[in-house]
Amino acid sequence: MDLSPLQIALLCVAALTAGMVDAIAGGGGLISLPALLSTGLPPHVALGTNKGQSVFGAFAALVRFWRAGLVRGGLAAITFPLGLVGALLGAALVLLLRPEVLKPVVLVLLVVVAAFLAFRRGPPPGERPEPPLARLRALGALIALLIGTYDGFFGPGTGTFLIIAFSGLLGHSLTHASADAKVVNFATNLSAVCLFAWRGLVLWHVALPMAAAQFTGAWLGAHFAVRGGDRLVRKVVLAVVVALVIKLGHDVLTA
Repeated sequence: MDLSPLQIALLCVAALTAGMVDAIAGGGGLISLPALLSTGLPPHVALGTNKGQSVFGAFAALVRFWRAGLVRGGLAAITFPLGLVGALLGAALVLLLRPEVLKPVVLVLLVVVAAFLAFRRGPPPGERPEPPLARLRALGALIALLIGTYDGFFGPGTGTFLIIAFSGLLGHSLTHASADAKVVNFATNLSAVCLFAWRGLVLWHVALPMAAAQFTGAWLGAHFAVRGGDRLVRKVVLAVVVALVIKLGHDVLTA
């Protein structure tokens, strides 16, 4: 399906914005996927094309966080491959179950996440001591595998769930947790785009211009996260969670 130059230009604007949001708090798909669907693309092609461009944004954010010294290499060496495996498991699970069955569960989890961020008391993550190294790696592996599987199977809110998991379970600051999340995000997106491309579901003449915009947006978003610290990340994560709750709540009520 061919899109007009104007449609592709508007999609690039959406991808730029999505990249910025996703790098900070996850949830960029809330912007880019509806934009692709609005052009009349079939849902499976829109999903594949979205992954084809979003993988570049995840990579850009990961590089920016890495250069800022926020990515722990020892942890990433475990979470990256397990994120890949989890995404493949989730994609295989789609053949056995309908992803729609998860919508009510995810909706409840997102409300819990919003309450955690809004009303959390006590020392913020990052001021608590990290778990021992063995436990840190075990928890990181579990987070990457479980949420990677969720991303391959269903997906909405993956980046946000990763940030909350790394922050709440490992005691990382929200800024460090955003960096940790991008390692897994890049792995799951890479896995997904390979599957979609293999099935011929990525429109590369659309995905590549969007990818350039997504890359730029993600680099800027990661830069803002590094500069703005936890206060900025917390505000954007809360905004993304609210948007996800509204979207999934609408989907559940209108199903």
